[in-house]
Amino acid sequence: MVRLTLDLIAKSSNLKPRKEETIAQCLKKITHINFSERNIDAIDDLSLCKNLSVLYLYDNHISQVGNLNYSTNLTHLYLQNNCISCIENLRSLKKLEKLYLGGNYIAVIEGLEGLKELRELHVESQRLPLGEKLLFDPRTLRSLAKSLSILNISNNNIDDIKDLEILENLNHLIAVDNQLLHVKDLEFLLNKLMKLWKMDLNGNPVCLKPKYRDRLILVSKSLEFLDGKEIKNMERQFLINWKASKDAKKTSKKKDSKSKDASNPYISNFETMHHIVPVYYPQLGKPKLVLFSDIQRHLVNASPGSSEDDKIIEEMGSLSLRESENLVTKNDVHEPHLLKSPQVKENLFVEKE
Repeated sequence: MVRLTLDLIAKSSNLKPRKEETIAQCLKKITHINFSERNIDAIDDLSLCKNLSVLYLYDNHISQVGNLNYSTNLTHLYLQNNCISCIENLRSLKKLEKLYLGGNYIAVIEGLEGLKELRELHVESQRLPLGEKLLFDPRTLRSLAKSLSILNISNNNIDDIKDLEILENLNHLIAVDNQLLHVKDLEFLLNKLMKLWKMDLNGNPVCLKPKYRDRLILVSKSLEFLDGKEIKNMERQFLINWKASKDAKKTSKKKDSKSKDASNPYISNFETMHHIVPVYYPQLGKPKLVLFSDIQRHLVNASPGSSEDDKIIEEMGSLSLRESENLVTKNDVHEPHLLKSPQVKENLFVEKE
């Protein structure tokens, strides 16, 4: 294995100091260092590289992030495909804008408090134990609420992303190949993320839900691309008009229903005063539905909990919807053997055959 040292950097960078310059002075001028795929397993003190802004260390064997405390001008850090299990020792990188940590062993996104300039965070495809999912420390999410604009959390077995609602300036979310299930959770998130214009969710079970795309387009005015496909104005306007028409029909149907109920003296107060109860009529040979009020129910001779009351409940289970569609006029009803009160018989409203 190889340790990243200043000597290694000096040799590999082909530094040619001027006559009056030292190696240390030359190291101060370096802005980019690329040691990807070099079997690096540890980072030495790079404090002399004071102007270092971009560091490429992907595809190595680094297990711990360290000795970057003095690289305060670092803006881009590439650490994909290493052996990192914990995000640490990065809080001094106040100018860091892009952090790439995909393909490691990280289980919790944490330790990024104070990185007020961080705009991109890539933590896709963590090599987690079977059944585990990537988690987010609420403190880290709060610290990134105003700065983060791009977040890549793909392929991490994630089944809930509602916690991301705090990322108010997020404009691109990449969460493909996870375990997201519920459209309602996504609708909730989109209602919160008012600046999100691009979202990629391919490979999640939720993408197979009916009207998945339509529902997300309707709930978000800012979304312009969903799963790699542009949302055109014509598509959005069509869905808006369709929903408005659907809502109008529902409202009209409710008004018509209320109007009909109000005109029927038997069921004007149906929702608040009546129950539907199946009663067996021996002469007719099958059960029927009978409506009667709470007041009338007390007139039934069978007291609650009695064997006769149990018979009524038992007969409810045998009544099918198709049988209840047959209607009988009030005059044709023979006396039910379970209802004995003449007052009840007088006030029964029985469905017609």
